[in-house]
Amino acid sequence: MNFVTIGFFLGIVGLTLLVTYIAAKRTSSASDFYTAGGGLTGWQNGLAIAGDYLSAAAFLGVSGAIALQGFDGFFFSVGYVVANLVLLYIVAEPMRNLGKYTLADMLTSRFNEKRIRGIAATSTITIVILYMIAQLVGAGALIQMLFGIDYWVAVLIVGVMMTTYVLFGGMTATSWVQIIKACLLLFGTALISVLVLWKFDFNIMKMFDTVATQTDQGENFLNPGIKYTSSIDSLSMMLALVLGTAGLPHILMRFFTVKDAKTARKSITWTTWITAIFFSLTIFLGFGAATFVGQANILAANPGGNLAAPLLAEFLGGNVLLSFISAVAFATILAVVSGLVLTGASAISHDIYGEIIKDGKLSMNQQLMAARIGSISIAVLSILLALGAQTLNVSFLVSFAFCIGASANLPVILYTIYWKKFNSNGAIIAMATGLISCLILGAIGPNVWHPEAGKAIFVGNPLISLSNPAIISVPLGFFAGWLGTVLTQNKAVIAKNEKIYNEIRVKANTGISVSEVSH
Repeated sequence: MNFVTIGFFLGIVGLTLLVTYIAAKRTSSASDFYTAGGGLTGWQNGLAIAGDYLSAAAFLGVSGAIALQGFDGFFFSVGYVVANLVLLYIVAEPMRNLGKYTLADMLTSRFNEKRIRGIAATSTITIVILYMIAQLVGAGALIQMLFGIDYWVAVLIVGVMMTTYVLFGGMTATSWVQIIKACLLLFGTALISVLVLWKFDFNIMKMFDTVATQTDQGENFLNPGIKYTSSIDSLSMMLALVLGTAGLPHILMRFFTVKDAKTARKSITWTTWITAIFFSLTIFLGFGAATFVGQANILAANPGGNLAAPLLAEFLGGNVLLSFISAVAFATILAVVSGLVLTGASAISHDIYGEIIKDGKLSMNQQLMAARIGSISIAVLSILLALGAQTLNVSFLVSFAFCIGASANLPVILYTIYWKKFNSNGAIIAMATGLISCLILGAIGPNVWHPEAGKAIFVGNPLISLSNPAIISVPLGFFAGWLGTVLTQNKAVIAKNEKIYNEIRVKANTGISVSEVSH
């Protein structure tokens, strides 16, 4: 432990706590808590959404994947950026016009049934927990390495801080922490990239030629096939990344933090540019780490390669740059888990308690109290699970969160917006099928079972070879929604459903409610 590291960490913690203190003064209603009162501008929300993307898995994981797997590691970068186009052209505007606080609000604008809200909340909580465990384990390992404290203490520190942000500042604090983190991360990544290029005399082709001779893979390092030897496996992973983003509840929730659909579209435009710049720079981080740190040293520091970027920072700028990058990585984790806590809390307090149990009959103070209790509940559950996952390789949980988003949430979102005959039974069956199939296929796959000890959670032969089952579970989700609707059509309610759908289509595209206009 050294004073430089402590200084950077305390500086970032102090800045984020100041933001929380200021935001707490502005959080007086459920709308303020869940959606910052819809007061964020396009660029602010765009940076905040980019902050949700640029998690520990993106910063530490992608740069490490590129350093160890070359071109195959860059698949993640491409998938994350292309996913923005699905959000921009298909989901952003209808989601903003139809929803209020959560994904379930958007779905129940067409199907006003408690069971729809219940299954949507279940999907949201599952995704949040998967994402949270991976982030908390990463945070614990990072702090443990830098400060030499016990893992469980490190996880508790992160848990207490993330709960503080959400508990007192709500979405306003969480959004500004994301904005600050995104700016710091972009600056740190750009700085390392410039230093890497400087080592190669600012000649990109020289970098490519050099890295091909510095790794065990040789020329193959620059070609696909090191990690994903099966084209089906790589296609499945890309499918999860590209389609899954449009079904992630903590991303969708951000469309409610702006005043209208036009601003929501501007948000995604900002996000697209920011993420495209960041993930382009991960090439320099990965190739620089492979060249100057070496794959053997990266693997020795962390078997998953997650410390490639900090190790490269130490090589390029000594302890000062290492401390800064590590502090930024810590801020990255804090910001992402805060957003996840808020999303999980909204599913528990707003959807399950407020709407299902209390039928929406809550005072403003009761809504705020329920939201804060929900935040504590989701935080405690995630911390307990993370404490038991210290020795597990949990990086695959993030890709499974994307898989569930693509398999369970996206089919229902698209059918709700664009298919006139879609009914509530189809929605229930689609979400249940997508969620359950993804979990079952994941549980029998190579991330959970592997013949060699230490390669997965359990020792044994997997029943399927897909590292991410999206290529099976996504079509299953869409098919189940179609089949469930076709088999449960009721002529007595078809006319009523079509009338509701016509209103939904108008509101989804304009933000204007037909029923409100008619009155």
